[in-house]
Amino acid sequence: MGDVEDVEIYAAQPIYEWQQTDHGRWVMENAHNLTFHTTPDLAMYGHKIVIRGEINDPRKVTEYYLRWPNQGKS
Repeated sequence: MGDVEDVEIYAAQPIYEWQQTDHGRWVMENAHNLTFHTTPDLAMYGHKIVIRGEINDPRKVTEYYLRWPNQGKS
């Protein structure tokens, strides 16, 4: 995300759009304690949005990494 004045407002639409994808729907159904964090993106002079949550069932964790092998590695 670019360098914007109010990150939360500008992040709302991309987060909502992500929630409508297969990946987002799966996470919303299977993870709990979801939060989003903003960090400076020094390479792009903007902000990076990270969505975090907890999945306690080992089978669901395995399913997540099998479905989306390149996600969740930050």
